[in-house]
Amino acid sequence: MPTQKQDRNQLALLQGTLDLLILTTLVLGPCHGQGIARSIQRQSEEVFFVDHGSLYLALQRLEDRHWISATWGVSANNRKARFYSLTPNGRAELHKKTGEWQRLTRAMELVLGGGD
Repeated sequence: MPTQKQDRNQLALLQGTLDLLILTTLVLGPCHGQGIARSIQRQSEEVFFVDHGSLYLALQRLEDRHWISATWGVSANNRKARFYSLTPNGRAELHKKTGEWQRLTRAMELVLGGGD
């Protein structure tokens, strides 16, 4: 659980970015929800903190779209957990969304003056 100071230093995720972050995390292999959240937090150098409510809604949405699949398994701490995997459709969506974000960030750099 982040402290108030951490809350102020963390950036709010733009709508749709959580899906991309989850898909990117699952490229590394199957993972349970808590592991996905920790991976996003660690890879973002503690900037992104994924609320569990938002995470599980996003996982359900991605599963409904057939971008991920889920199976029951046992976590490292010996608890029953759902493990999520990237599907071929999810891999294609990840490729598409990554290109969109690369164009968006390049445009932001240009507007903000960092793309000289």
